[in-house]
Amino acid sequence: MSASLCAIVLAAGQGSRYREVAGADQDKLLAPCVGRDGVVRPVLEQVLLNVANIVDQVVLLARPECHAVIELGQRYACRVELLESAGMGDSIAAAVTAEPDHRGWLVVLGDMPFILPETLSFLVESLDDDHICVPVYNGALGHPVAFGRRFCLPLMALSGDRGAKRLFQPELVRQIEVNDPGVLWDVDVPEALLFNP
Repeated sequence: MSASLCAIVLAAGQGSRYREVAGADQDKLLAPCVGRDGVVRPVLEQVLLNVANIVDQVVLLARPECHAVIELGQRYACRVELLESAGMGDSIAAAVTAEPDHRGWLVVLGDMPFILPETLSFLVESLDDDHICVPVYNGALGHPVAFGRRFCLPLMALSGDRGAKRLFQPELVRQIEVNDPGVLWDVDVPEALLFNP
């Protein structure tokens, strides 16, 4: 089996809470925000840029009607998988099924643009075949979550709205302390586009 690492970027959700505030035609993944590097880019582009140099392959889960999201993924050389379901379990299962030949998978939320690249690197370096690595900031579990090789089949078996937390067993989870509030900061509402931890 390959020694490569795959990032799974979850971008097939509806963004309902964001649309309720910003308007039905607004997509939070395309909203401009100032990244930790001070450059303004769409939320999803910040995420893709952060993972680009950390992993060997990126799978982007997108809805078929979200053409701008798909184009952004293609621009960053992602493998784009189209998914009708907004369920996190369905998304992760589809991505791992599409890219099963890796030593691990880094599950990244498409609406978390403020995670430092060094945090991602630290998570990846901490990963082995038999563990799940979760970043922890000030005692709170964050994202992204890295899964070692042994979790390939359980990840493929996920379904519905529930994500991979059901795979978290104390002896399998390695908590990685990080000094990065970005691991807790998602863009659920327009106010969250301004990173102010």
